[in-house]
Amino acid sequence: MSNPIPDDIRRFVLTSIASVPHLEALLLLRGDPRAWSTDAVARRLYIADKNAERLLDDLCRAGMLTAADGTWRYQPASDAMRGMIDDVARLYAQNLVAMTNLIHSSVERKAQHFADAFTFRRNS
Repeated sequence: MSNPIPDDIRRFVLTSIASVPHLEALLLLRGDPRAWSTDAVARRLYIADKNAERLLDDLCRAGMLTAADGTWRYQPASDAMRGMIDDVARLYAQNLVAMTNLIHSSVERKAQHFADAFTFRRNS
């Protein structure tokens, strides 16, 4: 069975999308060009304002959004990034399960690496 997620999209998601809520926030702003407040994003995603602000900050630092006057807009840093996000959006709509599994596997792997850093090793 072939992999439903092309390698370039897989790399982008694994390196640039920290969680499903990050992707949902990105796609929300991509789909509506208005300036979004943090609380409006939080309400639409059913998350706390503090979490929404963190997601939006992360996406802004990644060059996918811009921030001004307490609002956020979809504005990828390059045409290449815009094209990649368009591809991610199409694939997410077509294969939600595979995309969310990919994101969750990345989150779980990062959590395990973090937990492993605090595991006490017994010297033999």
